[in-house]
Amino acid sequence: MSQRPTRSAPLAAVAALAAAAALSTGASPAAAKDAPSAGKPTIVLVHGAFADASSWNGVAGTLRDKGYPVVAVANPLRGVSSDARYTASLLDKIAGPVVLVGHSYGGSVISNAAVGNARVKALVYVSAFAPERGESVAELAGKFPGSTLGDALAPPVPLPEGGVDLYIDQDKFRNQFAADVKPDAARLMAVGQRPVAEAALKEPNQGTAWKDHPVFFIYGSADKNIPPAAMAWMAERAQARRTVVIPSASHVPMVSHAREVAALIETAARTTEAPAAAAQ
Repeated sequence: MSQRPTRSAPLAAVAALAAAAALSTGASPAAAKDAPSAGKPTIVLVHGAFADASSWNGVAGTLRDKGYPVVAVANPLRGVSSDARYTASLLDKIAGPVVLVGHSYGGSVISNAAVGNARVKALVYVSAFAPERGESVAELAGKFPGSTLGDALAPPVPLPEGGVDLYIDQDKFRNQFAADVKPDAARLMAVGQRPVAEAALKEPNQGTAWKDHPVFFIYGSADKNIPPAAMAWMAERAQARRTVVIPSASHVPMVSHAREVAALIETAARTTEAPAAAAQ
């Protein structure tokens, strides 16, 4: 009598693929927890609206080459409070110190997710919002002239539970969001953009972790989503230890100027590294 298999062939194949994926990627909390870091903090990257975790690929690759564990969060883009809770729960699964990085709307998320977390050693805002309590993303984007996002949006998509999702019109995406990204790459970014719930952009902020953590800012002088004047004002208010302005860069410097963004993140990380690692 033949022995009955304990696992079907399809399930075994799925398990094998999952195991292979776990070995091939570092973008998971478990991988970051187990990676040899020689005293280096884990870099946690939080994307913003109209983007996804792949927008960090260039930055993540550069940092991993330098020995940093990296996790790119799949930000739900449903609401500041709920997205922050999700990010905070992921942080709880990562051992050791963390440098938390947010792009655009992701800046609001990290400002909340890091509240009360002593393992978060620095916050890096990449073309991002650093809101005060009660301020919303929409309010801050309109505080200074220069944002043209409203005119670039596609018709809103109704949500079953109420409210709407927002996308950037694909034909307007590159000019609005990624003007300094190569056309072919920008077209793919437009196709793969993640929508943000309109309510998330209007939700009053609660957390201000930037008041209790070292802060670093980087943004482009040609940003059409968030006026550069607004980011300069927020960086000054947050008493940023270092602010980098990239001439003529768009809203996505982590794509178009990945090395410069990675360099600032590494500067932030060096404030948390063990002495032996920092001396390397």
